[in-house]
Amino acid sequence: MARIFITGSSDGLGALTANRLISRGHSVVLHARNPQRAADASAKVPGAAGVLVADLTSVQETLRLGAEADAEYGPFDAVVHNAGLYVGMERVPGKDGLPSLFAVNVLAPYVLSASMRRPKRMVFVSSGMHRGGRHRLDGEGALVGAGYSDTKLHGIMLANAFARRWGDVEVNSLDPGWVPTKMGGANAPDDIEAAVDTYVMLALGEGKAEGKTGGYFRDSEEKTPAKDALDVGLQDRLLGELERISGVKLPEGNGK
Repeated sequence: MARIFITGSSDGLGALTANRLISRGHSVVLHARNPQRAADASAKVPGAAGVLVADLTSVQETLRLGAEADAEYGPFDAVVHNAGLYVGMERVPGKDGLPSLFAVNVLAPYVLSASMRRPKRMVFVSSGMHRGGRHRLDGEGALVGAGYSDTKLHGIMLANAFARRWGDVEVNSLDPGWVPTKMGGANAPDDIEAAVDTYVMLALGEGKAEGKTGGYFRDSEEKTPAKDALDVGLQDRLLGELERISGVKLPEGNGK
């Protein structure tokens, strides 16, 4: 039985993946941003081991979330960085005053990864829209003003950076496709079951993800992401900026 922590799992792909994993006998811990969403998560995923509450626009709440997850349910076999905000939230300030889109989609996965006990596997949820993104590392303050496509590029950059630095953790990213969730809309054309299959495969390290790190997957197949996602120099610059902004230092790894 694997222990798996999924952020942003009160509905959508997070909840669907949690239910699939639980149906296979695994233990899943959910996350929601407030008590009402936590109640929603418990109703949609009744077999969950627990639900933790934290607003990922706050660095302190994100740190607390990681500490509670480790203390109450860890160590984890997999952490799935699924929480994400969409277009429009780049102009909405979060609890720390930073744009909510950047805080949830980029800073929070970094803070959680840097502060939690290392799982066996980590999964970063990206999007095919990352191909239109920019790295945003070429100007003072540019990173925090990232748009949606930019943040999805950053997610793959983070996955590849952690995969390279932490050789004892299998770290991969995925594109779920344009699927019919609240974010994707009811008329989204892609197969939601194929997306869940990919989540599960990566969380469990099965199939084409077995023994794989630094990969980018869609429909359970490895794909090649945008060139910037593979740029080691950009990855390291991103880590440095996120450490500076959050005040959370990345522990040393045993990778390259």
